[in-house]
Amino acid sequence: MSSFLTGVDQRTSLVGMNRMELLLFTIKGKQLFGINVFKVREVIRTPAISPVPKSDSRIVGVADIRGKTMPMIDLAKALDFEAIDPGNYSKSLTIVTEFNSSVQGFLVEDVDRIVHLRWEDILAPPASLMGVNYLTGITRAQNQIVEIVDVEKVLVEVSGTSADLSEEYISKHKAVTNGHDYFVLGADDSVVARNQLKGVLDRMGISNKIVTNGKLALDFLKKWADEADKGIADKVSSRVLMVISDIEMPEMDGYTLTTSIRKDDRLKDLYVILNSSLSGGFNDTLTEKVGANVFLSKWHSDELAETIVARIEEVESAVIA
Repeated sequence: MSSFLTGVDQRTSLVGMNRMELLLFTIKGKQLFGINVFKVREVIRTPAISPVPKSDSRIVGVADIRGKTMPMIDLAKALDFEAIDPGNYSKSLTIVTEFNSSVQGFLVEDVDRIVHLRWEDILAPPASLMGVNYLTGITRAQNQIVEIVDVEKVLVEVSGTSADLSEEYISKHKAVTNGHDYFVLGADDSVVARNQLKGVLDRMGISNKIVTNGKLALDFLKKWADEADKGIADKVSSRVLMVISDIEMPEMDGYTLTTSIRKDDRLKDLYVILNSSLSGGFNDTLTEKVGANVFLSKWHSDELAETIVARIEEVESAVIA
């Protein structure tokens, strides 16, 4: 099954074109689920699994993959479906993923194929389900609905990790805003990432608005730009400290958002941070190509906060000068 993903590294040009590729798979029954190919290392027949005492029940154990141990997560159980019978592990497949600086395997029933899509073809889940589901998007393929799984949320829940700011950092930068009412616009399709970003900004005392995709972020900025054109508000660059955007999002990805910002004379001076759970040098290359100021990997909260502090100090120095 590893050959199923041959050539993934050659697909990096898609992310700069508001396009993506989705690996389709099944968990139970015929319902199709999807995961961004860029999060996937390979697909393999599920290897022998060794149980781990006192681990989260959704982590069924660890496996040795090419001399390295990796946690194995029953994706069906993580999504509240019937768990895979341990006696059937050998009949299942494992999607080996890499994101958020970690590698893990997700057990699934079967893998279907890879489909090539535009981000605008992927819709956000219904607003009534925001925060209570494990989906980042919904699309159609092979004449049926495909549900895109928020694997970042699954991983955070089963690992019990926290991306909150350290107390050491908070005590060091208590007066970071110096009484100024700074504002940050964020965009991310993952509820976990949105909550983490909002948590960092709130603890730093920075006003913020976090939306679920690049299109909503661009619409928000253009609305503020229209207000400035009418003379009822200051220009956007003086109201927005920075834009912090995920790269992979429904409707409009972060690269396309950044390109759109740079093409609009009213927005082109905005400071833009792009972040992603995906690893790979292509992120730095494309970040520079579309004109973003900084690329950060998710989610190192202190590093994000340090970048925000550096930007505040830069803005304040320019005012003094």
